[in-house]
Amino acid sequence: MFMRRKHNGMRPQDIAVLLKVIILGDKKWQLKDLANALFISISEISESLERSQFAQLIDHTKRKVHRQNLMDFLLYGLKYVFPLQPGVLTRGIPTAHSHPFMKQFISSEAMFVWPSVDGEVIGQAIEPLYPNQIQAIGQDDELYKLLALVDVIRVGKRREVEVAAEELKTNLKVAAGSKLNF
Repeated sequence: MFMRRKHNGMRPQDIAVLLKVIILGDKKWQLKDLANALFISISEISESLERSQFAQLIDHTKRKVHRQNLMDFLLYGLKYVFPLQPGVLTRGIPTAHSHPFMKQFISSEAMFVWPSVDGEVIGQAIEPLYPNQIQAIGQDDELYKLLALVDVIRVGKRREVEVAAEELKTNLKVAAGSKLNF
């Protein structure tokens, strides 16, 4: 008899894995493709997809993300499950409302960055969702934008979160149903 491994909850890198599956869309991919793109081991990709299936964030084939469920989790659970406290000033890659895309909506003197020696911006450090995230976003601008929008939800104020949520809905192609309640 097959025994499913005990579910020990989501891990931060699961968000990046799900976003990457959405970005890939209908393209054919294998676990090694996700592993290479995200700089995560194949076994961790497999475990991530298992956790996401258990949490009803991806279907039984592990190819189709339940976008509305993911959106609900991002909006209403993410900042509680993976809380964030901006850290010290450091050099890094802009994230949250400091991402170039968000600058058209939010004007702020405060900068948030993922710490990186390759970064050109000084800002408050925000810990990436997983250790190799900087490498992954260096190869994928769309993933970079989506992860920065996710950081807005984790650290932003109400208006910033509303802007990021609408942009995430558009990018994830989630039906714009009811108004957001924060």
